[in-house]
Amino acid sequence: MAVNRAAPVARRPHRAGRAGRVGRVGRVGRVGRLGRLGRLGRLAAPWLALGLAACAHRTEDGVPPAWAGSPPVAFTETPGAPATREAPASREEVQEGLATWYGAAFAGRRTASGEPFDPLALTAAHRTLPFGTWVEVTRVDTGASVRVRITDRGPFGHADRIIDLSRGAADRIGLVRSGVARVELRVVDAP
Repeated sequence: MAVNRAAPVARRPHRAGRAGRVGRVGRVGRVGRLGRLGRLGRLAAPWLALGLAACAHRTEDGVPPAWAGSPPVAFTETPGAPATREAPASREEVQEGLATWYGAAFAGRRTASGEPFDPLALTAAHRTLPFGTWVEVTRVDTGASVRVRITDRGPFGHADRIIDLSRGAADRIGLVRSGVARVELRVVDAP
């Protein structure tokens, strides 16, 4: 009787994948031990649920509660144009802080309100004021002022900056050259 002394067949070694070794018994496919959400998803899921619940809150009569933010704003819609908000009534509060400007790099891009950005228009970005609100911006050191309409959100990244003006508005108060200046904001009724 002859003995087969052929070389043993080489087996392919296990390759480590994202979820561990592929093909090993006891692992759950490619999902791995963290499940489909992964570590970041499991941390973010409760915050996402909380955020969605806060957005959907209404009282029994269907009106948002008084603490829900800015005053109610009426929407107007013209066929073929994006929906716009009517400006709220004038307020007596004055905000003081730094103003900056932004211009040509964002020309034609959509603002947070949905309209395209025009650097030469008298518009501005504010973190909290409703879109369509008219604001009088007065430079503290020179007294120069301009009225702008809020169409975007910002500025972000600097807590002391309260408004980003378009280049057209910045030109009117002499802000283009310095880039940053201390200003006062007052909400007004109309331009």
